[in-house]
Amino acid sequence: MKRVDAPGHGGRAVPRFLAELVAWVAAPWALAPHSVPLAVLAVVVLIGLPTVFATPGDKANVIVAVPGHVTIALVLLQLAAAVAGSWAAWPPPVTVAVAVLAAVVVALEIPRWRWLLTGAGGARV
Repeated sequence: MKRVDAPGHGGRAVPRFLAELVAWVAAPWALAPHSVPLAVLAVVVLIGLPTVFATPGDKANVIVAVPGHVTIALVLLQLAAAVAGSWAAWPPPVTVAVAVLAAVVVALEIPRWRWLLTGAGGARV
């Protein structure tokens, strides 16, 4: 079976990766003053879930195959953590920049999300 790669890899993936980095920093930063274990859990969830669960065709190495809507939900989780964490931990100019980054990611992700929802990568699990 011919592999069909998801659209949005390459340059379109850079803003998504930047938003993931922000989420990995902002969420634990916001949680740490309240609970260090929760901050650690946030990192484990934000990095671990997308590492373990992926849609075939969207990622080269898939540990646990999931349908496209799960991959989309994981991206939305990252974006929500980035925005909420930044609002809770950082000054307003930074949080506005993070919110703009999240909006850019959503706009750039639409073709990839359509592809994930069609199961074009053989992702019907």
